[in-house]
Parts: sequence; C-alpha cells; structure tokens
Amino acid sequence: MVSITTHDIRVSVESRFLFERSDPKNNFYFFVYFITIENHSPFTVQLLRRHWEITDSLGEKRMVDGEGVVGETPILEPGKFYTYNSGCDLKSEFGKMRGYYIFKRLFDEKEFLVTIPEFVLEVKGKWN
Repeated sequence: MVSITTHDIRVSVESRFLFERSDPKNNFYFFVYFITIENHSPFTVQLLRRHWEITDSLGEKRMVDGEGVVGETPILEPGKFYTYNSGCDLKSEFGKMRGYYIFKRLFDEKEFLVTIPEFVLEVKGKWN
C-alpha cells in the first residue's frame, strides 16, 4: 500500500492482478485498485474530478479524466473517509498509475488538487 497526504487529504492505494478477468495469451492484463480517501482537514470537502496517468512496461501511456469516481462525487466531512475500487487493463504484465483529484471546500467553493500516489500494477511472481 502507498499513501500520500495533500492539503490534509490522505489518499491510500493498494492494487492487485485479477487473473480471472485477464487474457495473457492476447496481452490483456486486468488489475483492480482499492483507494481510501481520508479527510484530516477542518473543512467539509467534495471530490469533483479525477485525472489518471497510466503507463505500461511497453511504453504506452494513457490519460484518463472524468467527473468524480465510480459515478460519485463524494462529500467528506472532517475526520471521515471514503473508499472505492476500480480497475485498469494493460497490454503488459507491469505498469503504474498516478494522478490527482480536484476537490473543493464547501464553505468557500475553493478548488484544490490532491495527489494520488504512484502505484505499481504487476503480475506477482513475474519480477522475482
């Protein structure tokens, strides 16, 4: 698990390979990642948008931008957390993801970026 805190918002990520959703013979590798977002600030905040940079070991790079996460724009009060999971496919057995969220403080509508730490997507046992 990797974690980072930006503007008192902590983002923790853990990932794993899903063999049952993958097709290695056709260079299709599916990974799931689990994210926890914790609000350690004194403000109620809302997650508005996300930006991802996805890179595989073949050098292919994708950018993904969108509203909210998994169809939601969660509101986090001080001391609260939000968890979700999602997935990503690669054409290789190894890659990485990183990005950021755009949040806003509800009391003054000020928007700010929260870093999503870089994390690895890998088929376990391939790199030993």
